Amino acid sequence: MKVRVSLSKSNRSFSAAPGQSVLDAALAAGLNLPHSCKGGNCGSCRARLLQGEISYPGAPLGLSVAEVAEGWVLLCQARARSDLLVETCETVAADQVQIKRLPCRIERSVQVCHDVMVLHLRLPAAEDFHFQPGQYVDVMLPGGRRRSFSIASPPHDSRLLELHVRRVAGGEFTERVFGGAAGNTLLNIEGPLGQFVYRAPVAAAGAAPAAPMLLIGGGTGLAPLNSIIRHVVGHAIGRRMILYWGVRSERDLYADAALRELAGKAADLRYVPVLSEASAQWRGRVGLVHEAVLQDFETLADVEVYASGPPAMVAAVRREFAARGALAERVYFDSFDYAPDVLERQRNSAATKS
Repeated sequence: MKVRVSLSKSNRSFSAAPGQSVLDAALAAGLNLPHSCKGGNCGSCRARLLQGEISYPGAPLGLSVAEVAEGWVLLCQARARSDLLVETCETVAADQVQIKRLPCRIERSVQVCHDVMVLHLRLPAAEDFHFQPGQYVDVMLPGGRRRSFSIASPPHDSRLLELHVRRVAGGEFTERVFGGAAGNTLLNIEGPLGQFVYRAPVAAAGAAPAAPMLLIGGGTGLAPLNSIIRHVVGHAIGRRMILYWGVRSERDLYADAALRELAGKAADLRYVPVLSEASAQWRGRVGLVHEAVLQDFETLADVEVYASGPPAMVAAVRREFAARGALAERVYFDSFDYAPDVLERQRNSAATKS
């Protein structure tokens, strides 16, 4: 039997089915609640439970013992066991962002390095698909499962949606893509989703210039940053941007040439690639990408931070940048994690092998 979930700040409500996460139920109802990894790690879907009872399929990592004691829950993992009243920071309702489920076709696929494929999706000509730079879509799989991929193309160039797909060993979708079945394949997608989006500065008479944008990406976490950068450059917004892109080795720099070309043309963009396992021939920056930022900035109090990539990188950015003066309200992040069913398979595999 379905239960009712009410949001205290907006007076909106939606129904949740047994076993369905509160976040998935909200998204199905057209309410784009704050979230990122959807794996219970990053904490961005944190909300306060005012009334009702929930359960988790497993202990989530994104909450401390103290936060649990204070009534905080993670909506991406919480299952409602009764009607709920929830206080969450922000909602974007269906009349503001239209979440659609649409068919699309993989018009072009390009393997840009050993484990990354760039897909270009063509949407139906009769359908409008509006998104904000930084958002993502879900690719729908059988059984109601889904895989999330950030849109790497900017909204003003949406004839084809560009996705950066990293190969996951045994991954149901990625193995299909890398196995040569991508060309002309039909998919169903749902989106746009997510609140990791470009924040335009508030224009006011006599206001100070907009804060510089510090963009930190790890691996395919480059994708939403690419959308944001191309939006800012394409609209000649004139904001100063510094992109730090961290990967393991030279062969992982799948977008290096394009980024160098873009930075050469855009006076407001600086690009810094960082390798954690560089060869002896590499003459650029080495180490962890967030540490390269800390080496370059004595204070981060006057910048806006956009970070996307692996959960460990995002956690380090949030923790260590705060100690360097970064303001919490100016730090935006998108934590890339495996889908819950992939994590479960990996845990089961590890248990079998141990």
